[in-house]
Amino acid sequence: MKQMLRYLNGYKKESVIAPLFKMLEAYFDLLVPLVMADIVNVGIAAGDGRYILTRCALLLALALVGLGCSVTAQYFSAKAAVGYATALRHALFAHIQSLGFSEMDTIGTSTLITRMTSDVNLVQGGLNMFLRLFLRSPFVVVGAMVCAFTVNFKAALIFVVTIPALSVVVFSIMAVTSPLYRQVQGRLDRVLGLTRENLTGVRVVRAFGKEASEAGRFEEANGLLTRLQLKVGHLSALSNPLTYVLINLAIVALLWTGAIEINLGSMASGDLIALVNYMNQILVELVKLANLIVQISKAWASAGRVQAVLATKPGMTFPAAVTGRADERKAGQAVRFDHVGLTYAGAGAPSLTGITFTARQGETIGVIGGTGSGKSSLVSLIPRFYDATEGTVELFGRPAADWPREMVRGRVGIVMQKAQLFTGTIRSNLLWGNREATDAELWAALETAQAAGFVREKPLGLDEPVEQGGQNFSGGQRQRLTIARALVAKPDILILDDSASALDFATDAALRKAIAALPGEMTVFIVSQRAASLQHADRIIVLDDGHMVGCGSHRELLARCPVYQEIYASQFKKPSELAKGGAPA
Repeated sequence: MKQMLRYLNGYKKESVIAPLFKMLEAYFDLLVPLVMADIVNVGIAAGDGRYILTRCALLLALALVGLGCSVTAQYFSAKAAVGYATALRHALFAHIQSLGFSEMDTIGTSTLITRMTSDVNLVQGGLNMFLRLFLRSPFVVVGAMVCAFTVNFKAALIFVVTIPALSVVVFSIMAVTSPLYRQVQGRLDRVLGLTRENLTGVRVVRAFGKEASEAGRFEEANGLLTRLQLKVGHLSALSNPLTYVLINLAIVALLWTGAIEINLGSMASGDLIALVNYMNQILVELVKLANLIVQISKAWASAGRVQAVLATKPGMTFPAAVTGRADERKAGQAVRFDHVGLTYAGAGAPSLTGITFTARQGETIGVIGGTGSGKSSLVSLIPRFYDATEGTVELFGRPAADWPREMVRGRVGIVMQKAQLFTGTIRSNLLWGNREATDAELWAALETAQAAGFVREKPLGLDEPVEQGGQNFSGGQRQRLTIARALVAKPDILILDDSASALDFATDAALRKAIAALPGEMTVFIVSQRAASLQHADRIIVLDDGHMVGCGSHRELLARCPVYQEIYASQFKKPSELAKGGAPA
C-alpha cells in the first residue's frame, strides 16, 4: 500500500491544507456551545438584550468563518483525491499495457475493467473523505470532552465512559465488514464478466437458444452478490442505531447529573445546554466517523485489489537492444522451432509438444488442424506473445528473447483471428501499422488486402468513420482492413491467423495471390481450417492435439498424412482426388 501513496506526491500541499482547514472549522464549532452557555447564563439570566445580540453576532461570525474553512477544505481534498485517482489510473493502465498475454489470461479482462473503474472510484471517494474527516472527527470528539471538563468535572466523566463505548461499537463493525467488502468486489467481477461475455456472444447465445440458461447463470451470480451486499449493509446499518442509543443514554445521564448539579448550585443552566451540545457534536462526528470507516473499508479493499495488479510483474522481459549474435550458418532462416512446447499458466496439459520446423525467408507456410489443435498457440510464439516453456524459438538466427519488443513487433506482423478495429477512421486504423505511411502506401496495402474497392465506395474514402469494434463494416470488410493494417507496416514475417475465414473463396484466392506478388522476401504464415487456402503454400504444418503430425507440400501430405487426408476429404468429399494426390479445380 505504501507504493500507492507515491501517486499522491504531486498533491502534498493539498493533502496538508485540507485537514488543517477542517481542524480550524472544528475549532470554531467547539466554541459555539460555550457562546450559547454565555447567552443563557449571562444574557438571558440578566435580561441583557444587547449582550444577547452581541453574542448572536459572534455566533454568526463563527458560522461564516467555519463555512469558509469548510469550503476551502472541500476544494483542496477534492483536488487531491481527483488528482491522485487520475495518476493512479494512468499508472494502472500503463502497467496493464506492460503485462504479457499470460498475465492477462491469469488476471482476467473483466476484473481488470472493474479495478480500473469501480475500485479506483472507491479509492478516490475514500481518500476524499479521509482528508476531510480523519483529523476533524477525532479532534471534535477529544475537544468536546476537554471542553466538557472546563464546564463541569463531574458531568464530564460521562464523556469518559461514553466515548470508549462508542469507539468499540464503531471499530468492531469496521473489523467485521472490511473483509466482506473485498468479497463484494470479487463477486462484482463475476457479474461483470458474465455481462461482458453475454454481450460479446449475444448472437451465439440466440443462435443456440440459450437465453434462459445464460439468464439463469447471471441471476445466480447476481443473487450471490446481492445477498453479500445485503449482509454487509445490515452489519453496517447497526452502526447508527447503536451509536444513537449510546449517545441518548449519555444525554439522559447528563440531564440527570446536570439537574442535580443545578439544584446544588454548582452548575448553571447554560452549562448543561453546552454539555448536551457537546454530546450532540460527538454524536454527529461519530456518525460521520462510522460512515468514514465504512467508506475507508471499501476503499482499502479496493486499494488492495488495485495494488495486486500493480504488483503483478510481467512474465517476460525484453532487452533494450539486440543481444547475442546471429548464427551465420542460419542465414536466410526467418523462423526456427526446435522441439518447442507451450503450456499455458494454470493449464493441466501442454498446448504444444515437440514442434520442430524451419521457415526460410520468402516461404509461405500453412498451418492447419482441427479446433483446439494448437494452431494459434504456435503462431503466437513467433511475435513472442508467449514464451515457449520447452525448446527454443529463433527469429532470423537469434533467439526470440534476444529481440527488443519494438523490433520484434515491427518485423513480425500478425492479424488475429478476431478482426479488431478501433473508433476513429479507416486512415487512423491503418496508421497503427506505420504512423509515417503516406496515402499511396495505405492504398497499396488496401489493394493487396482486397479492400480498396469497398473503401473507394465510401463517401469519405480513407476518412470514413469507424465505429467501436468496426460495427459499421461487415465481417469480411473488417478482416480485410486488419490485413491491410498489418501490410502497412511492411513486416518481414506476416501471420494470418485464420483471418480470412469471412472471405469467399475468390476473394481469399485473390488475397493470397496479391500477398505472394509483394516485392521482397516476406515470410508468410497462413493459419486456416480451409485446405483450399493452404494447398499452394510451400509447406503445410499439420497439427493434431498439440503435436505436429505432418509437414510438407499439399501433394506430399495427401499421400502420407492421415490427419490431412481426413481434413481434405471432409471439405471436398472427393476420394478420387486423394488417390490421385490432386487438388480440386
